[in-house]
Amino acid sequence: MVVTVTAVTAAVLLFSVVDIGPGEARARFFGLMLLFSGAMLTTVTAATLPVLLMAWEVMGATSWALIGYWWRDPERGDAANAAFLTTRAADLGLYLAAGAALASGQAGSLALADLTATTGAWSDTITVGVIAAAFGKSAQLPFSFWLSRAMQGPSPVSALLHSATMVVAGAYLLLRLEPLLAQSGWGGQVVAWTGAVTAVVLGLVAVAQTDLKQLLAASTCAQIGFMVLAAGAGAVTGGTLQLIAHAAAKSLAFLVAGAWLTSLGTKALPALRGAARRHRTAGITFTVAALALAGVPPLALWAAKDVLLAGALEDNAALYIVGLAGAVISAVYSAKALWFVWQPVAVPDEREQPLPYAARLPLATLAAACAALTATSFPPVRDAVGRVLGGEAQPSPYVWEFALSGALAVAVSAVVWIRGPQLLALPSPITSVTSEWLRLETAARTLLVTPVLRLADALAAFDDRVLDRAVEGTARSSVRLAQWTNAQAERLVDGTVEGVAGGARALGRWARRPQTGQLHQYLAQAVAAFTVLAVVLVLVR
Repeated sequence: MVVTVTAVTAAVLLFSVVDIGPGEARARFFGLMLLFSGAMLTTVTAATLPVLLMAWEVMGATSWALIGYWWRDPERGDAANAAFLTTRAADLGLYLAAGAALASGQAGSLALADLTATTGAWSDTITVGVIAAAFGKSAQLPFSFWLSRAMQGPSPVSALLHSATMVVAGAYLLLRLEPLLAQSGWGGQVVAWTGAVTAVVLGLVAVAQTDLKQLLAASTCAQIGFMVLAAGAGAVTGGTLQLIAHAAAKSLAFLVAGAWLTSLGTKALPALRGAARRHRTAGITFTVAALALAGVPPLALWAAKDVLLAGALEDNAALYIVGLAGAVISAVYSAKALWFVWQPVAVPDEREQPLPYAARLPLATLAAACAALTATSFPPVRDAVGRVLGGEAQPSPYVWEFALSGALAVAVSAVVWIRGPQLLALPSPITSVTSEWLRLETAARTLLVTPVLRLADALAAFDDRVLDRAVEGTARSSVRLAQWTNAQAERLVDGTVEGVAGGARALGRWARRPQTGQLHQYLAQAVAAFTVLAVVLVLVR
């Protein structure tokens, strides 16, 4: 993973030197891209949950800044916020997992390798948290819609984010924690079927797209669905090979789409007719990427997909069939994209700029990787990869599996190429739903965002109308009580104090009168006092 992330990042940054012009904030762009890549590298090398969480958070924050790179455009800023909030909501699962691991006291530490030491409800809680965080990060159902919004960022951002970094981080985490899924007894099945369904459903979404970048985004969800399927089925080697091969193909496809967007000013498939003929290097390399995504032999994704599907077949035949259906659908949307970009154009645009030579090197390198990585899916390289990954021995695909998937990919691609997109015409209600990403964002806003906003409005109104008024009423009552106290009780208290003082002054005056300083008067006063005392004593007795 370190090699994959670094290699794809280098290719994307080299292309970005040409794509991100001098008029852009290049220091901010390249700084964020390097920070983003560093966070991904930390994620794939993290051995403990705290380090993983730190890198996970930095990756999410920098992805938000990169998607909203052109922040002066409100639509792009809103897209960055939607992507960030969706993934952040799912990321809470990772905090749940870390909290459960810490609270259980069974793991002994927060090391990822020790999570399988937990048992019972604690183990289930950790599994739920990891799955939720992984599904959100990797845009699996029902979180897939945020990846559509992420297309508002620059093309190099999409190329890096969709290929070897953030979007595959969830699948990578599931592959790495496959023993935890297997231990739960239910986690593997949930993950495997979610990945398989995502591969099929988001593949259909990709087929319905008329925007090249949206097609590639939906295909990312579908292709990562195969990696998630592999994690659930225990086919870690196949899932890893799929991840590496997909990184090369998808980064290449997005870079070419960005080059065409810069050169032709469009990403709509009908407007890209003949784009591959006008820019031969871009056209040829895009063809390699599309055929790789389609699973056409001898390119890398063809063989890697069969390695992981062999694990699915060992686990569940129905899972294998659904996965194979997803592979067939990937050939449909890939051939559809190729059909448009290779169609001849009646009147070529003479104002088009040729692709700079500096941008051709990363495209050619990634195209070569799409073919060269095929060797990793066959012995002895595949066996070496399995030994590096460790774990239990995994089933190897039979020759008929390679032949079946390759034949289906070639046949379906040929049919779509010959018949054209008219073959894919569906009833308008179905097309509307699939082209709008199953309206998942609308559902999320209806079921989550709108109720939360309404609750917030209700709480704000309660605060304004009840709590604030209660506080203000209490304050007014306190002021009135103080005023009444000042007017009534204060006067009574003041009168009492003044009366006491007046009495003390009168007693003082009376006490001063006999104080004349003459001795015979003091003697007379003493005689009178003793006389009174004697009379009292006589009367008391």
